[in-house]
Amino acid sequence: MLYKSSRGAEGLMTSAYAIKMGLAEDGGLYIPAQIPKFTQEDIQEMVEMDYHTLTVKILKEFLTDYTYLELVSATDAAYSEKKFGAKPVKLQILSNSTGVYELWHGPTCAFKDMALQLMPQLLTRALEKTGEDKKVVILVATSGDTGKAALEGFKNVEGTEIIVFYPSEGVSPAQQLQMTTTEGNNVKVFGIKGNFDDAQRAVKKLFVDADFAKELADGGFILSSANSINWGRLVPQIVYYFSAYCDAIKNDVIQFGDKVDFAVPTGNFGDILAGYYAKEMGLPIHKLICASNSNDVLTEFINTGVYNKNREFVKTISPSMDILVSSNLERLLYHMLNLDGAKVTEYMNDLQSKGTYNIPGKIMEKIRNVFAGYKVTEQETLDRMQLTHAVKNYLVDPHTAVALEAANRYQNDNPTDKHFCIVLSTANPYKFSKDVLQAVDKDYVSQTVESDMQHLQEKTGMEIPAPLQGLAKKPLLHQDIIEVGEMKEKIKGFLIKNS
Repeated sequence: MLYKSSRGAEGLMTSAYAIKMGLAEDGGLYIPAQIPKFTQEDIQEMVEMDYHTLTVKILKEFLTDYTYLELVSATDAAYSEKKFGAKPVKLQILSNSTGVYELWHGPTCAFKDMALQLMPQLLTRALEKTGEDKKVVILVATSGDTGKAALEGFKNVEGTEIIVFYPSEGVSPAQQLQMTTTEGNNVKVFGIKGNFDDAQRAVKKLFVDADFAKELADGGFILSSANSINWGRLVPQIVYYFSAYCDAIKNDVIQFGDKVDFAVPTGNFGDILAGYYAKEMGLPIHKLICASNSNDVLTEFINTGVYNKNREFVKTISPSMDILVSSNLERLLYHMLNLDGAKVTEYMNDLQSKGTYNIPGKIMEKIRNVFAGYKVTEQETLDRMQLTHAVKNYLVDPHTAVALEAANRYQNDNPTDKHFCIVLSTANPYKFSKDVLQAVDKDYVSQTVESDMQHLQEKTGMEIPAPLQGLAKKPLLHQDIIEVGEMKEKIKGFLIKNS
């Protein structure tokens, strides 16, 4: 399997090269030259596979320059019982029409662990395969969960340095503490004065800065990314769509061959795009429900064909979705535009210069055949958290609540076209204790991260996960808050100091 840029200026590359580089030299995202297909017999065999075996089966279709034993070794190291417990993922059945797929049983209590525990394993092997002799500098812009998951995956990994930028006033207190208390001899975390889009835009700009690349190369470094712009981050996410389908069969809520819907809390479009690839590979998916919070740029795009980032940026209780420039949508456009890299480039240039682009109706019909979009307000999010706990005795975080609400509305809008809906649950509720408590105990007055977690445990009986226990007592190791314009110099300063 070879890879090409979504903007068409580069030739075909191996998966190891694509994973090493992260972003293509023309600013595009690497995309597989073709999407592998599974037969229904192949998928039926997956029902009896454990998560490790299923992961290897899917990865080997995309990462053909990795050996089978390399993929087995990487997967075993990523999803060890020490990191994820006996089973990395769990399906909770809420009703005969809806289930929640918990993707947050890893070391940072967020779904990003599903990819970012595996990605370092893939990257270190990619460096060997491509004969790379320089140290890789992983740059990460995060809206919350990616930062800590990347830090946890790459800390102390030989041959790498990792630098994370997060919006200093745009993540939950627990998310911020998780990042700023991270130990490791190769890690650095910066808060920025701005939002996630500011950080992501600056990081992307650095990737295509030829002078900066040369300066780093002269110092023995190359850049790569752990954001979902990197194919090595996105491809592991395809696996849990297949796993969720198989678990739904095992739980007797669907029969083999039945189509299902997936509702996905969506910000940067990587998580839901993995579902698109799963569908194209043969998984019986009927609809991918894109759940947006008040930053509803994606839902508006799906419903109107207009992508417009020229709007107010809203800080919400689901901060990992507070994004106005959804990078992975570029990959979807490439597929929907019949692999027309020049047209993708035109749209991306319009986005950069005008802040908007408009997709023709015929293309949008193709997109709407796969995707549905729903905006969920802050109050609707709180109400869904409260209702789910009160009626189902099940606690969800705000992001999962957004997806649950979107799933419920989609089902109400399509009463004659019902499929079992699997809601992807992206974070443990304790990462957002303050906001969850707004829903389940309206009289509680938030105090500290630690006291909020303790009160939530007393109120609900759900145990505080081990990775979050004692978080507030850890020493703060990364307290720098910087301007976006300082990022380049701060990167260079850290690399010099750490050399």
